[in-house]
Amino acid sequence: MTSTASLTGTPLRLTHGDSRTLGARVDAGGVNFALAAPHAQRVQLCLFSEDGSQSLGQFDLPALTAGIWHGFLPGAGAGLVYGYRVHGPWAPHQGHRFNPAKLLLDPAARSVLGGYQGQALHCGHRADDPLQPDAQDNASVALKARVEADLPPVVPIAQPVVPAQRVIYELHVKGFTALHPGVPAALRGSYAGLAHPAAIAHLQRLGVTTLSLMPVAFRADEQRLQALGLRNYWGYSPVAWSAPENRYWSGTPGTSPRTELRSMVAALHAAGIEVVLDVVYNHTGETDEWGPTLSLRGIDNTTYYHVEPGNPAAYINWTGCGNCVNLNHPLVLRTVMDSLRNWVADYGVDGFRFDLAPVLGRGGPATDYRFLSSAPFLMAVAQDPVLRDCLMIAEPWDIGPGGYQLGGFGPGWLEWNDRFRDVQRGFWLHRQNDLGGLAQRIAGSTDCFAPSSRAPHASVNFVSAHDGFTLADLVSYEQRHNLANGEHNRDGHGHNLSVNHGVEGPSTDPTVLALRGRDRRTLMAMTLLSLGTPMLLAGDDIGHSQQGNNNAYCQDNAMTWLNWSAADTAMVDFVARLIAMRRARPVLQTSAWWTPARAQWLAADGTPLNGEQWHAPHRRAMQLWLQGAGADCLLLLNGGGEAQPFQLPPGDWFAHIDTATVQQPATLSGPLDPLVSVAAGSLWVISRSPLQ
Repeated sequence: MTSTASLTGTPLRLTHGDSRTLGARVDAGGVNFALAAPHAQRVQLCLFSEDGSQSLGQFDLPALTAGIWHGFLPGAGAGLVYGYRVHGPWAPHQGHRFNPAKLLLDPAARSVLGGYQGQALHCGHRADDPLQPDAQDNASVALKARVEADLPPVVPIAQPVVPAQRVIYELHVKGFTALHPGVPAALRGSYAGLAHPAAIAHLQRLGVTTLSLMPVAFRADEQRLQALGLRNYWGYSPVAWSAPENRYWSGTPGTSPRTELRSMVAALHAAGIEVVLDVVYNHTGETDEWGPTLSLRGIDNTTYYHVEPGNPAAYINWTGCGNCVNLNHPLVLRTVMDSLRNWVADYGVDGFRFDLAPVLGRGGPATDYRFLSSAPFLMAVAQDPVLRDCLMIAEPWDIGPGGYQLGGFGPGWLEWNDRFRDVQRGFWLHRQNDLGGLAQRIAGSTDCFAPSSRAPHASVNFVSAHDGFTLADLVSYEQRHNLANGEHNRDGHGHNLSVNHGVEGPSTDPTVLALRGRDRRTLMAMTLLSLGTPMLLAGDDIGHSQQGNNNAYCQDNAMTWLNWSAADTAMVDFVARLIAMRRARPVLQTSAWWTPARAQWLAADGTPLNGEQWHAPHRRAMQLWLQGAGADCLLLLNGGGEAQPFQLPPGDWFAHIDTATVQQPATLSGPLDPLVSVAAGSLWVISRSPLQ
């Protein structure tokens, strides 16, 4: 195959090629190009030098098949740099924003050259008259795609994770190792950094089974953030769904973002850890109608985006990010499905977490854009031979009508359970919620996930995630402190159910610190011991603080990078102890819903809880007796403000976890007295066995 450089000066002529595969496909004898743009009148393929600085010419794609423009370039191969100019009507009032002065990025690009720097040159419309197209050519600074050959088949994880044993750990590729002293400086903050033995050793020490990586697809930081000297650190602003973000590449000679990401996944697999990608197919970094024209907007605006029915010049905005992708169109759905399969085939990822997932399942105008469990995207995933066995996790809400869809994604899907989060915070931090409400969340949230069709691990239980306070900040701040975001502290959640124990922010008061530590341990224990799939936020295990910022999406700095030098090693040991205990006891990781024979709910005095006691506001304590195959476990929960005596069931019991203290019970501690006292705001885990 020839590279870009070898095409210079060579007469080029495209043949028809085919529309079988969207994007650029390396075939025998050349490269096939295919772009979905059904409303376009003409599409030009533009070729560039290897660094993207020099144009090598532009050529019409000669064929149009069912809305896909395509052509075959003989003699071309991997490494070729290209973009598109798409011709059609400029008619914003009809939703059409074609402007051939703007070079556009292939939506199926697997590698991207350049970076969006917020230049006004990328706007498709004139600054002084938005109804008119901007005639300035942006090719010199436009994002460009690089042709990539298929990677060889990947080796899957040797021992697939059993769903009931899964423990998810949500992390940011850069933030996890940016300050890690055990990772070489040249690799910190990169794919290679996360693959380094020092990083993996911490994950293995904890015992987590699954990494949920925040977005790694190529993104465009919003112009507003760039003007403030900020960037979209979280990565929820994609412009190339199938291309790895270049900023997480270490630059190690002989590697590329693609090969380094693939090697990272392989290293995690070798350690027995599965990899889930947080993916954003609900919107793109082109933002609203005033945003840049980088790709989809200029390729075929009304095909790729939902536009307002009565005003096609504007976008429907169920995401809060300016636009919504229209997965009801077959060609858009095909683009997204191809992207998902690409991450599995090229990198070996084990599953996906879908940002604002209801957007992906909304019908069209005929259904008033309601969420449908039979939406095209959900049906396509369910039957796809590559994707149907992957781990699929939904963030089950958006800001559109009927946008709260917890429990609505059906069999096979896991869903983030914010009700678990809020009930746990309310019960333990604010003495809110009754025992019945707490028990419902501990028992898998059957009110949300129908036991007749869903497994208990469908509920992803968490008390903190990337969006919101870290666990340390949750018990240290009562107000958000987001001024660094440049939005006058108006952004981020205003209702956090947080506490500060009398001091807002850092404290040296031993009493305050003890209470904060107790609450962190209790909430962590509840997350790991409840029925469902536990999810921990990276950094909560080491006590990381974001200085009270509960929306640190734009903070690519020490605020969000994990502070390993100040790691709370006692908390690390506590989390590892909890996970090890969970893993060693089948009763704590069951794949079946609890029945009365398996789970008994008792009052503090050891008698069964009755109907009135479940909802009595003054009752803040109960016992959960989990029984199974001689491995009984007993959870003693005291959400009250004073120490609570508990009468244990008959027999010998041994203590393993006490969230009230940093010093945990000895592994081989002797049998407990029949009457024990559990400190305020804490819980015990005890079992029939003295072994940890």
